[in-house]
Amino acid sequence: MAKEYSFDISAKIDMQSFKNAINLVDKEVANRYDFKGTTYEIDYKEKDKLLVLIASSDNKLDALKDIVITKLLKQNLSSKVLEELKTENSSGNNRKVTFKIVDYIDSKESKKIVAEIKNLKLKVTAQIEGDSIRVKGAKLDELQKVIATIRSMEWEAPLVFENMR
Repeated sequence: MAKEYSFDISAKIDMQSFKNAINLVDKEVANRYDFKGTTYEIDYKEKDKLLVLIASSDNKLDALKDIVITKLLKQNLSSKVLEELKTENSSGNNRKVTFKIVDYIDSKESKKIVAEIKNLKLKVTAQIEGDSIRVKGAKLDELQKVIATIRSMEWEAPLVFENMR
């Protein structure tokens, strides 16, 4: 029997890298001149998978968002790990934005990914297994074509390709 290769598509994020990015944001903002004397808060709620940013104005809030995204990218994390839930007024005349941390592929998107893989007409099989998609095939070249094609498309979730065997 021929050897079969496989890999998984998931949206798992390296939580240590995420925490490092948030810590780096806090350090940078503490040293930035434009944040001196202003109110800001970076609150990571690990159990709820939420990130809450509070700043004294919309401009400061936008700057804070930019810093967060920059630090995530420097930690090799996609900016898609954060999904903005709401922006609202906070106590003390501040502005508050709440982000949900996305570390899963929702079922609709999983089905779309599997359909795209089948549309490639390669000799590979894709099946949804819990919160990931397992892709199997006899040839490594075909699996690499699948990875390249799926990577080139725009998806809601921050896709990670792992466990290539």
